[in-house]
Amino acid sequence: MLHKFLNIPKPAVWLGFAGLIPFFTAAAIGLLPAAPLHDLSLQALLAYGAVILSFLGGIRWGLAIATTEPADLFGPLLLSVAPALLGWIALLVSSPIGLVLLALSFAAMLIADLRLSTAPHWYRLLRLPLSIGAVVTLLIGFLI
Repeated sequence: MLHKFLNIPKPAVWLGFAGLIPFFTAAAIGLLPAAPLHDLSLQALLAYGAVILSFLGGIRWGLAIATTEPADLFGPLLLSVAPALLGWIALLVSSPIGLVLLALSFAAMLIADLRLSTAPHWYRLLRLPLSIGAVVTLLIGFLI
């Protein structure tokens, strides 16, 4: 599997893993209850999670319009807007429920994206560690 991971385009690897930095930073600061930014870090984790979830929906929208016949677009486009709506709801209900909703949404998106035949093979490989990182940090935020 490692040789397949090495075939992922380098910009996707670097930018994908760099995208985990805000997740891990916010969760780490949240673990420090005496930190001056403790409360802000949990809000940042929630907000960043909602933004990235929306980004994943945008990827699905782009793949749908590039690979699906116009008559068959409704279902794929409907699924592509669901992540943005779930992220918005997570922001409205706020922590800790919002963090759990985001974690569950990232897990569901991972399952859906692993079955996404229109994405390049490397995209599905990259989604696994990135999604696990997002889910773990969101659950850490929930447990704080």
